[in-house]
Amino acid sequence: MNATAASLLGLLDISGGELTGGELVRLAQDRIGDFWTLTRSQVYREIAALEEEGHIERGELGPRESRPYRVTDAGRATYRSWLTENLPAETVRIPILLAVAFGSVLPSDKVRTLLREAEAEHRRQLTEYRELDGQLMRLDVDAWTRATLSFGLHYEQAVVRWFESLPPDIIGSSADRAGQAAV
Repeated sequence: MNATAASLLGLLDISGGELTGGELVRLAQDRIGDFWTLTRSQVYREIAALEEEGHIERGELGPRESRPYRVTDAGRATYRSWLTENLPAETVRIPILLAVAFGSVLPSDKVRTLLREAEAEHRRQLTEYRELDGQLMRLDVDAWTRATLSFGLHYEQAVVRWFESLPPDIIGSSADRAGQAAV
């Protein structure tokens, strides 16, 4: 079982019904897209493999020849076991850190621009997560969903604090930052 397959089985399981490949792509974007990326091609490739392995089964052909799928008992047991007993070690890939890691040999103005743009994006994401958190609180959404969002909030807060802590020789002086923000 790989992480993509496990996430698709989990999405089918929590949906409580049948989903087409397109619906799985949309649900993945909504539920896990901020921390786990799935492409349409990955979803369809995994659907074929999961069906062959008996982890999902086809539903009746729908409009425009869409094909819904549902998780089987075997698929449910497999992905739940994978999540609780075989979860692989974390792999962290943060592209902006590559620019920082190699920043000493890159043009400083380009790195500073990248950092300012990334900081603005993380601030935007933090604002979006705060708004979503307020909505979920009003809707009394389940604790599992809120705990997942809480990670995103804490992550974005930490990243924003990291940007704020960067020394001037990396990010530029306050005057440089203010001037760039006006551009």
